[in-house]
Amino acid sequence: MTARAHRPYLVFCDVDETLISTKSMFDFLAFHTPPGVYRRVAGELRSMADRGVPRTEVNRAYYRAYRGAPVAEIREAGRRWYADRVAREGFYLPDTLVALREHRRAGAALVLVSGSFDACLDPIAEAVEANHVLCTRPLTAGGRYTGDIETPMIGEHKEAAVRRLLDEHSTVDPADCYAYGDHPSDLPMLDLVGHPVAVGDHPEVLAHLAARQRRRAVHTTAGRPTARGAKA
Repeated sequence: MTARAHRPYLVFCDVDETLISTKSMFDFLAFHTPPGVYRRVAGELRSMADRGVPRTEVNRAYYRAYRGAPVAEIREAGRRWYADRVAREGFYLPDTLVALREHRRAGAALVLVSGSFDACLDPIAEAVEANHVLCTRPLTAGGRYTGDIETPMIGEHKEAAVRRLLDEHSTVDPADCYAYGDHPSDLPMLDLVGHPVAVGDHPEVLAHLAARQRRRAVHTTAGRPTARGAKA
């Protein structure tokens, strides 16, 4: 951790397979719905992904499974899901969890960023003392889910939400900020901060950050690119 502790900074963290070891949306669906319903919904979503349907549309399709469900019931089920999963070994990815705790001690504001929704994320946010949660927000009417959502918090939408929060924190230098992600869809978010961190071993994420590091190792002096540490 290299950001100076006396300067405020933000830490953006993807959740599924970055902070926790599972995909919260599918895991919660399996926990909350009968096996037959889970197999049908999960099968439809996987079929969409296999056909190359954009992840944003797959994300939208997931939330149609909750059409008509009482919001209070789903949120309570989310807390029961979290209590069940966190009691098992390996729910949190330890390196990420330790890093977030260190950032909190250094005075950073933690921001969870996920395509999942509050029913799953609120208990996690409370546990890690996150200051903000940027996530997919299902629409509701009369205390029930409509099956529609505001914006899928994936890819460019994730980048836009992170950028807006950085703009709102005008005293924060993005160069001091951190971001953690495991998937290529996290790369736009990782590129917004000075300290991007790859979680896991996805080759595209690792290659992208390695190339970025090589670019940063070359700076311009007197109009000429110069390797860092070399004489101009």
